[in-house]
Amino acid sequence: MKIKNVILPIVLLASVLLTACGKKESASEAKPAAPRAAIVVGLDDNFPPMGFRDEKNMLVGFDIDLAGEAGKRLGAEVTFKPIDWNAKEAELNSKRVDVLWNGLTITEARKEKILFTAPYLENRQIIVVTDKSPVKNKADLAGKVVGVQDGSSAIEAVEKDAATAKSLKELKKFGDNVTALMDLSAGRLDALVVDEVVGRYYTTKKPGDYRILEENFGTEDYGVGTRKDDTELMAKLQKTLDEMKKDGSAAAISTKWFGKDIVKK
Repeated sequence: MKIKNVILPIVLLASVLLTACGKKESASEAKPAAPRAAIVVGLDDNFPPMGFRDEKNMLVGFDIDLAGEAGKRLGAEVTFKPIDWNAKEAELNSKRVDVLWNGLTITEARKEKILFTAPYLENRQIIVVTDKSPVKNKADLAGKVVGVQDGSSAIEAVEKDAATAKSLKELKKFGDNVTALMDLSAGRLDALVVDEVVGRYYTTKKPGDYRILEENFGTEDYGVGTRKDDTELMAKLQKTLDEMKKDGSAAAISTKWFGKDIVKK
């Protein structure tokens, strides 16, 4: 009887230990991270050729195609949400959008609020005037009204050139570049400072109407932005963009919109 009484607790103890070990082993098994179900991309839908609406009111553009391809590779449904570009950081950090992907210039000020991918495109802030304008260079902008898109890096680019900025009569801000170009054509503006990719897209559509000055307000880089704490999504986006650069798919999208590969390697 004494022997049986001893054996029974030992058997029960062994059973408990085996069960506990089994549970611990199962819990320690790393499960693959589930693919992100959806990514909401915030954009200015009046910023061709990066992102804009075509004649059928469909969102199209270089960044639209680039983001769409990245989403497919990530197994995520990409939704594009037009936002007030002047409030882009608020839209992102309030989680109304997950990503800013629309010709977003990487600046030191923005780095304080946004996490960026490595640059994927190089851009300049060019000066556009009408073809008959007497303005030939930056010096000629003295006393003139110069337009920029509100919330764009064009503002910072102009302000960095303190001498030119101080000489202007007014740095007039617009909600979008289309309206600014209309004011330029109508004579309500003397010049427009705009992203080169956008400025050249518009000016080539109306040959003879506009002229781009030799001087500009500097070179800058475009990047994709996420919230500072969304490091997992950022890592996936960066890996995907790197793969798209290597396999030529980014180059193909660039050629479709710009006629050549201008993607920054």
